[in-house]
Amino acid sequence: MAFRSIYAILVPSMDLNELITAVNDAVWGYVLIFALVGCGLWFTIRTRFVQFRMVGEMFRLLTDSAFDTVEEQVQGQREKYKKKHIASFQAFAVSVATRVGTGNLAGVASAIAIGGPGAVFWMWVIALIGSATAFVESTLAQLFKQKHKDSFIGGPAYYIQRGLHQRWMAVTFAVLITCQFGLSNNSIQANTICGAMQEAFGWSPLWVGMALAALGLIIVFGGIQRIAFVCAILVPLMAFGYMVLAIVVIIMNIGLVPYVFKLIMLDAFGVEKVVGGTIGATIMYGVKRGLFSNEAGEGSAPNVAATAAVSHPVKQGLIQALGVFTDTLLVCSCTAFIILISGLYRVPELNGIALTQSALQSEVGSAGPIFIAIAIFMFAFSSIIGNYYYGEANIRFITPNTKVMTAYRICSAGVMVMFGALASFELVWNIVDFFMAFLTACNLIAIVLLGRYAFRLLDDYRQQKRQGIKEPTFHRSQLPELENELECWE
Repeated sequence: MAFRSIYAILVPSMDLNELITAVNDAVWGYVLIFALVGCGLWFTIRTRFVQFRMVGEMFRLLTDSAFDTVEEQVQGQREKYKKKHIASFQAFAVSVATRVGTGNLAGVASAIAIGGPGAVFWMWVIALIGSATAFVESTLAQLFKQKHKDSFIGGPAYYIQRGLHQRWMAVTFAVLITCQFGLSNNSIQANTICGAMQEAFGWSPLWVGMALAALGLIIVFGGIQRIAFVCAILVPLMAFGYMVLAIVVIIMNIGLVPYVFKLIMLDAFGVEKVVGGTIGATIMYGVKRGLFSNEAGEGSAPNVAATAAVSHPVKQGLIQALGVFTDTLLVCSCTAFIILISGLYRVPELNGIALTQSALQSEVGSAGPIFIAIAIFMFAFSSIIGNYYYGEANIRFITPNTKVMTAYRICSAGVMVMFGALASFELVWNIVDFFMAFLTACNLIAIVLLGRYAFRLLDDYRQQKRQGIKEPTFHRSQLPELENELECWE
């Protein structure tokens, strides 16, 4: 109350939500968009277009298992090793679980409603170049990962400390990602689920939020293996089902597909946008919602990429680059086409998940909102448990105190889920955009400074493949200047 009174005196013409919006627009409009695009282009060129040239290898690597890729030296320990480490596909599933969520349904709808159809083009752009950024950050996470009692552990906080030797910067990142994913991001997932359930079934957000919190707490107290198990089941089912429905809608309206592409391109570069001064909003919301959806450069996916047991760090870099394509070019595009085919993006009252539900209802009837409600539950709930793990990995980096971890678990899967269930759509998205901007800036600085190691690892991987080695391997002696900093590559 005291804060609000002081705030009202200092900034009488704005409410708190408007102030956060102004800060977000300033940061996104003038700094972060250029940094994201610039870094993505640099990594694309420096890796010689790895995200396009090695797509076949990305798919092949999904079949790697935890003990196929790392040979166990002690006889009789294979089963123990298998239980303690997760495989490449599981790490891919957890990271896609956090990518494929509300950003693909509510986020895409919000970008189109505010920025126009052209925002979809900029979502594609940030995915195509951002996948190179995702490759670099996840390769670094694998390189600098550490051993943990249940699995490997790592991420940007770890490669900042081990690679840059800047503890303060590593702790700053750990705090930011915990606030972003473990706390505020989970409020968006809950907000979207509750909105979808209320729209489809008329269920109270209070009761839906309580049910979500109870389920989330049960799962997060089970550890990364339970999270990986749940996500490995949910992610393929929800993504496949949603894309099948979207393809059916597109086939039903196949004659409109050329019009949709034309609409996206003209709105992205149209004279009306330039003259009217709205092209900036189109780019901004396309990039913002694209980043929220695919997370390339944000520093989130590297936390789970580090947990996989692989024989070479580049393997997880390639798999996480594939995750960006899966998220934006497939799932986000499905949502965008459904909305643009329906034409309901022109209705001012519709935004977020309500726009997606209404668009689908216009195409398949009254079952549309119900399907979206079920799909968004699966998408967003898997994101809640995946987001929780990102915070857990970074809480462990800051402190080993078990009481702090217990408090975090309750706040992440309980308190923030309830907050999101009851808060407004605008408030939860503004809070997430705020933390996302500073989190991404911190990670981009780190991976630009450490990127040379990812480039050298990629060169080594390609060289081994050219020599006919099916499963390239890495040993820390190959980077002698880092040998004392690499714990897991003996």
